[in-house]
Amino acid sequence: MAQRNSSKRIKPNVLMIYTDDHRFSGIHALMDMPVKTPNMDALVKDGIAFTDTYLMGAFTGATCIPSRAMLLSGKQLFDLTEVGRSIPSTDTTMGEAFGQAGYNTFMVGKWHQDNASLIRSFDSGATVMGRGVYLTDHYRMPLWDWDKTAKFSAKDAYLLVYDKDGKTVRRPVTKDDKRGPTGTEEDGPHTSEIFAKGAIDYINGYKKKAPFFMYLAFHAPHDPRQAPKPYLDMYPVDEMEVTPSYMSEHPFDNGDMVLRDEALATWPRTPQVSKQQLADYYAIITHLDAQIGKVITALKANGTYENTLIVLAGDSGLAVGNHGLMGKQSVYNEDGIHVPFILSGGAVKQKGVRINALSYTHDIFPTICEEAGIPIPASVKGKSLIPVVEGSVNEIHTYTYHAYKQFQRAYRKGDYKLIEYVRAKGMDKKTGEFESGSRVTQLYNVKKDPWETFNLSIFPEQQQRLHQMQNEIQQAAIDLGDNKEHIGYPYDFWDFY
Repeated sequence: MAQRNSSKRIKPNVLMIYTDDHRFSGIHALMDMPVKTPNMDALVKDGIAFTDTYLMGAFTGATCIPSRAMLLSGKQLFDLTEVGRSIPSTDTTMGEAFGQAGYNTFMVGKWHQDNASLIRSFDSGATVMGRGVYLTDHYRMPLWDWDKTAKFSAKDAYLLVYDKDGKTVRRPVTKDDKRGPTGTEEDGPHTSEIFAKGAIDYINGYKKKAPFFMYLAFHAPHDPRQAPKPYLDMYPVDEMEVTPSYMSEHPFDNGDMVLRDEALATWPRTPQVSKQQLADYYAIITHLDAQIGKVITALKANGTYENTLIVLAGDSGLAVGNHGLMGKQSVYNEDGIHVPFILSGGAVKQKGVRINALSYTHDIFPTICEEAGIPIPASVKGKSLIPVVEGSVNEIHTYTYHAYKQFQRAYRKGDYKLIEYVRAKGMDKKTGEFESGSRVTQLYNVKKDPWETFNLSIFPEQQQRLHQMQNEIQQAAIDLGDNKEHIGYPYDFWDFY
């Protein structure tokens, strides 16, 4: 680590692993939950775990779109283009930054931004998903081969399935595929297996002298929470325990209660319903962990591991029964914004270190640039966390600020977190103005109450702190540019606060 900025240092390979809907507590070593993640636990043990890294928020229910845009561009939420659906050519992407520094760049897996930013980011790639045709099924996911011309047309999408001899073959996507049925491990390989194989094939075949930068973007543990039966069998539903923030229903309308993610389970969220969802979530995480383990084994087998920086991060949290919710469309920590972020691999010499400085997912880009010893692009606005790792400072951010659509805002400072909700009644047809609706305030001590179960906002002894944080959140909104001109909604959260 002391040689990070030395010009004579051999640049490490970089493996950037990004997981989908993977909350912080979804790695056993980070929060001691009963999810089996031996390979990710080993990364924690052998490296640096950042325990307070958060998604800034989203202005779409598909929070993985802005999350990926923030990771790949190093921009904050309110500076994204089209809520993150595209990355302008004026923004240097993570792949471009490493390519300009002499790396051979490669990607495999999920891409949620525009084709132009995908192609300019990498020299090559393997299997790609997310280019248009989409089936909600890990065993029947439309895929594309890497295409440097960026065509990725619907007619070129294919499925990977098993033939009668058990061999993996490809076939075209048909109209009937859109009607189901849901696949199983008998039909074809899981997306996690497909993407891990693409990474392993690249590692095994890599012969260049230049270091490589690989972006390995898994779709798991995003729903549907599918995993092979041996992994499902690891989590008997009758042996599951609900989390401390379990509720049968959310206590009030948070502004976005009726959407696809919340339709994945029946109301009310009985203990049985939540236990089933949680069992399936843990199973797909454990299956994902096994695939990550295979990639790490490949690095070790060919002698690459010792000079590889492995970065593991999640794109968002996920409720799965917390607070009566199922999705990630909230600013609660585990339910929506708290994610794992780990630096590990042979290139990291500090072992078993925990860093509790506040950080965002858009800080990951500059952090790994500095750790790898390459320049941080001028377009990146996130902050490197390496000064905290080195001990020259205690924190990079004095607070974090979070937003979800025009309904929710949160402000974290020190041990406390303020969450505010507003909801307009609708538009007055005569005036064209939106009428004021409900407003709810929550205040949590997230150090003592990490699952956010005890609202302190009603207590007299907390009023001074509450009012101070309410003033500070409004100033933070101004400083960050949180207004409706940026978000594209007909009314702004702050119109009704």
